[in-house]
Amino acid sequence: MHIVLVEPEIPGNTGNIARLCAGTGMELHLVRPLGFSTDDKHLKRAGLDYWHLVRVHYHDSFVEVQKQYDGCPFYFCTTKAAHIYSDMIYTSDTFLVFGKETAGLPESLLTANERYTIRIPMQDNARSLNLSNAVAVVAYEALRQNAFVDLRLAGSGCGGVHTI
Repeated sequence: MHIVLVEPEIPGNTGNIARLCAGTGMELHLVRPLGFSTDDKHLKRAGLDYWHLVRVHYHDSFVEVQKQYDGCPFYFCTTKAAHIYSDMIYTSDTFLVFGKETAGLPESLLTANERYTIRIPMQDNARSLNLSNAVAVVAYEALRQNAFVDLRLAGSGCGGVHTI
């Protein structure tokens, strides 16, 4: 599975998401322009010492991602979607796409992919969740639907997935 961040702006969020990817085996795709340097101390700090566990891909545009992974399912997370994230079916080759913190995904991208837009339910008066929290919510639903297969293979030590 894959997490795509389109033009992320806050290094701490991207670092937290990288740590999530390290813990789950999901690949991280960063679409430029980034709102920070990849050498940013806040980015590295949020990702702790997990960076060596993350497969990070850099792309110059979202179109580049779509062309490179043509045929894979893409889901676009936005507060404007009609579909709730848990109502969709995710596969092991799914791409979960999130926009920048201040503006979300471009309207043109959402309109072109309306059928595949998803949202996390929340109070009407709440604008949105923190990006790294939203990614975690949707990512773990996608993993749950796939029976946490990749995590079960990762080992059963502390922090691993345990079944009862």
